[in-house]
Amino acid sequence: MKVVSLDHLVLTVKDLEATCRFYATVLGMEPVCFGENRQALAWGSQRINLHQAGQEIEPKAHRPTPGSADLCFLANISMGDVLAHLQGCGVEIILGPVRRTGAAGEFLSVYFRDPDLNLIEVASIGTSSI
Repeated sequence: MKVVSLDHLVLTVKDLEATCRFYATVLGMEPVCFGENRQALAWGSQRINLHQAGQEIEPKAHRPTPGSADLCFLANISMGDVLAHLQGCGVEIILGPVRRTGAAGEFLSVYFRDPDLNLIEVASIGTSSI
């Protein structure tokens, strides 16, 4: 067997509402409800399912913990536009812009944290210049 793509991943969070608001405002994801009142964040053909800490859906990770994720997202805009947007949202950059290499190749990235202190990387694939 060889997998062909990622359908979704799960984040365990302290506050569903704060998480949905942050990811919608900062990363442009769409909060969606599915199943029996479950929450997710959708963009393109991908989705992040959300579990409320202490109320995780079975089966679940062995140790579901808010703040344990390290995620990289690709943005098809210049790093200057990424930085301007993050600044406008009041997001504190903890590192960057810095050159990185990921599955999509080489790019410029910035790092910040979400409400649960997960590490979020946004990589600009719109242009190599700042």
